[in-house]
Amino acid sequence: MKFEWYTEFVDTEYTPKPSDLIVKFRVQPAQGITMEEAAGRVASESSVGTWTTLTTMKPEIKRLMAKAYKISGNIVEIAYPVELFELGNMPQILSSIAGNIFGMKAVERLRLLDIKWPKEIIESFKGPQYGIDGVREMVKVYDRPLTASVLKPKIGFTAEGHAKAGYEAWIGGIDMLKDDENLSSQKFNRFEERAEKCFKMRDKAEAETGEKKIYLINITAETKEMLRRARLVKSLGGEFVMVDILTTGWAAVQTVREECEDLKLAIHAHRAFHAAFTRDKTHGMSMLAVAKVARLIGVDQLHIGTVVGKLESPLEEVKAIRHSLIEDLDHIKKTFPVSSGGLHPGLLPEVMRIFGVDFVVQVGGGVWGHPWGGKAGAMAVRQAIEATLKGISLDEYAKEKPELREALKKWGYVKPR
Repeated sequence: MKFEWYTEFVDTEYTPKPSDLIVKFRVQPAQGITMEEAAGRVASESSVGTWTTLTTMKPEIKRLMAKAYKISGNIVEIAYPVELFELGNMPQILSSIAGNIFGMKAVERLRLLDIKWPKEIIESFKGPQYGIDGVREMVKVYDRPLTASVLKPKIGFTAEGHAKAGYEAWIGGIDMLKDDENLSSQKFNRFEERAEKCFKMRDKAEAETGEKKIYLINITAETKEMLRRARLVKSLGGEFVMVDILTTGWAAVQTVREECEDLKLAIHAHRAFHAAFTRDKTHGMSMLAVAKVARLIGVDQLHIGTVVGKLESPLEEVKAIRHSLIEDLDHIKKTFPVSSGGLHPGLLPEVMRIFGVDFVVQVGGGVWGHPWGGKAGAMAVRQAIEATLKGISLDEYAKEKPELREALKKWGYVKPR
């Protein structure tokens, strides 16, 4: 008696419709399972199928079957009818295409590599409120990478100490002071006090430098608390909030995006936790797919790696993620790529060769580890950018720039591990 029907979800003669959502997987079948059988199981479990034939499977339901239409080696592409999804509901979409399938015994390893959105789904999301052009207009910087810095040590400062250090970075030339992923509202540095003191120091830095300064303050918390913190940021004159998008969850990110539209606040997205499921190239979900989801929901800035820094980030992967954030996508604005993790002035020419000028370069230890302190570290970052834009080597430029010279003396061109 036949009770399995997984292979009916494989149709290599099928041509995807423009309205289909397309997902590319890398599939490693379990022992004793063919690639066709594994592909069918993935398509089945992520759409209308299950382990057995059903008396309730009516023709009008069966037409919603996902179809594994292309199998090339261990790469499988599956087309999903758009009717399977609730428009504008990212948790539901991901529960469908990245839900139970990772736990199936029929697959030894499964990797969600890429997603191609149909127009109907794209139109159901707002995308970034500001995007690259809007953030540049906010900061009034159009011809160079924007600069950001996380205060180091990343956690442990009092609110007053945090604000004073932030001021040093701002007056040294940093555009954006950023909280790190694990700083929220601890006893030694309460959110409200830090926000109040930092925005006052930001105003002071703006008055002294004539440059626009931004504070990327981390509002990550329970969803209602994030909304309260966002409103506080707005009341204090802030323009941005930061959210740990993966630990808060996509539903919370969508809620924050809605609130931030009302408040006219941009969103800086930290990707903390991503490597738990993106780093293994044979299993989990790629950072490329994460980036596409984040852009569609509407973050204005997103960390994507450095290639040359301390975090694992292969060149081709970073380039693909960057492209996904800045390619034309219907009405969706471009998300600002952020390069971060183990950077210092000596690495910036190489980073700029990879990213161009439309990115945010975030330097933490490479600012706060400068022998002369944070202000000099910030100055060295700006000097490295200036030298690169002028086509002058850092060694040559450093002859007239003591802050850059000291940075190179300490770090040279070392790539942290």
